[in-house]
Amino acid sequence: MKTAVVRFPGSNCDEDLFYALADLNLNPVFVSAQEESDLSDYAAIFLPGGFSYGDYLRTGAIARFSPIMDAVRHAADAGQLVVGICNGFQILTESGLLPGQLMQNATPGFICDEVMVNITNPNSAFTRAYTSTSVKLPIAHADGRYYADAATLQELVEHQQIILTYQDNVNGSVEQIAGITNVAGNVIGLMPHPERAMEALIGNVDGRGFFESIQASLPA
Repeated sequence: MKTAVVRFPGSNCDEDLFYALADLNLNPVFVSAQEESDLSDYAAIFLPGGFSYGDYLRTGAIARFSPIMDAVRHAADAGQLVVGICNGFQILTESGLLPGQLMQNATPGFICDEVMVNITNPNSAFTRAYTSTSVKLPIAHADGRYYADAATLQELVEHQQIILTYQDNVNGSVEQIAGITNVAGNVIGLMPHPERAMEALIGNVDGRGFFESIQASLPA
């Protein structure tokens, strides 16, 4: 079993994500967004945080045209797990793999902090290992305000696609949304960074449950 960490020009959380996956023996492999076109051999695909293509035009808007995104779509359609963290979440919405849009924070500016997050769907492939209904996770974004229209929000609620919400609405996201999945439940986008909360040495291990959930959801 292998997992793919996609490297876009400007990705800067790729190594954090790589080591989080390696720590749980999920065998990560760095994959170039410009050179790879087939992800069928990977059990899960991860789009890391950062500033893909310098966030020019709009966050994630250029990355959506990267050659690898066709392969990401095929993987999602095939039921493989696809994870977008921070900029990865933005890329997934820009690509139409997740509904809604990530916009500038309600109070313009970059937020870098640790915040309390509610696990609103504990039965997902990304949360089932958690024993608590709330966790503390790092955030680092300027364009993390999730927006969707009323009809989309109703669908998210009806299909239990809202996975994480902020306890305090740090960026103005509608319904305090911090992470959602697609209807099938195999594609997730989240603004918090669980890969930055993996080690007791740095004072926070609340991200481990996210990756342990993924580990438990993958075929043996």
